[in-house]
Amino acid sequence: MQSRIISATLRQVDIPLRHPFETSFTRMTAKKTMILELTDESGTKGYGEVSAFDIPFYNEEFRAGAWELLLNIMLPMILNVDIPHPNDMYPLVAGIRRNNMSKSAINCALWDIFAKQANLPLATALGGDKQKVETGVSIGVQASPQALVKVVNGYIEQGYRRIKCKIKPGKDYDYLAAVRKAFPNVMLMGDANSAYRRADFAALKRLDDLNLIMIEQPLEPGDLLDHADLQKLIKTPVCLDESVTSLDDTRKMIRLGSGKIINIKVARVGGLTVAKQIQALAAQNGIKCWCGGMLDSGVARAENVAIATLPGYTLPNDIAASTRYYDRDIITPLITLNGTYVNVPAKPGMGVAIDQENLNDFTIATKTLTAKATAHV
Repeated sequence: MQSRIISATLRQVDIPLRHPFETSFTRMTAKKTMILELTDESGTKGYGEVSAFDIPFYNEEFRAGAWELLLNIMLPMILNVDIPHPNDMYPLVAGIRRNNMSKSAINCALWDIFAKQANLPLATALGGDKQKVETGVSIGVQASPQALVKVVNGYIEQGYRRIKCKIKPGKDYDYLAAVRKAFPNVMLMGDANSAYRRADFAALKRLDDLNLIMIEQPLEPGDLLDHADLQKLIKTPVCLDESVTSLDDTRKMIRLGSGKIINIKVARVGGLTVAKQIQALAAQNGIKCWCGGMLDSGVARAENVAIATLPGYTLPNDIAASTRYYDRDIITPLITLNGTYVNVPAKPGMGVAIDQENLNDFTIATKTLTAKATAHV
């Protein structure tokens, strides 16, 4: 690809959710995100999303901090520097520890440019081999088991086969049991978002009765040892989310037996490049993978569709239709559900265009950095 990025525009964007979304630790009425636009010297534009929330409840990153980091430190590191391939950005930002969501936005935008310049769909540029990817749906914590069953029924009628229900202590077994009773054959899983501890092992083992396809991130973020002990105790496959943030974490998970499945969130691991590496290592070691989301806008959602075409992604993904979360998204066309699948965009790059009117409406702050002609490295 053309090797120099000459400008970077970062936007803070607030997209209203159709319905409030509740996890074990927060309740959201809007997705507060950031959209990064990179432009190279040929004029090709690429887009990435900074998925950090407004407060650091998921990991250490939060939007205001990522805004300062990107504008003052990280984006200047990649402007007007030779970057022949998206993989080549990582040495440039190696001095920044973690902050994977900011790194991911840059990497995804570079992949978008790379694929557009090669006149390839992003999925093809990444090495994907699917024309469509299977999707599931994620449902927040509900007021009662009966309310959860009602919500699940609506999504099953829309064609979803895999149902993920957020759980937390006190809102776990009875809720999932009600869904299992109503829908005996549905692919059902629970997502704990790190709400449990070793003292809760007995409660987690009780979930074995419900024939779940997995329980996602039951224990503390970053933990691998206690998850390994839990996996030895229960038959339900443990799926790691927040505990796997790098290729090295993946290696350690495999070595320790900390789980049998990985939810690979592109933003959490630092970009499409790292997500691709993780799924390859996992596949070599019999670990199943699927692509998770962060209540993404259409930008990250389209890029998630692309990465989920890689062969290591073998389970239904958290890539719901755009209208699952938003009445208005910032891309066109929207990501839509075709039965239980999302079709992979066939146009070059991420395969969708920015809906500039909607993006402008939802933008609350914008700043553009440009490369200095004398700054060549």
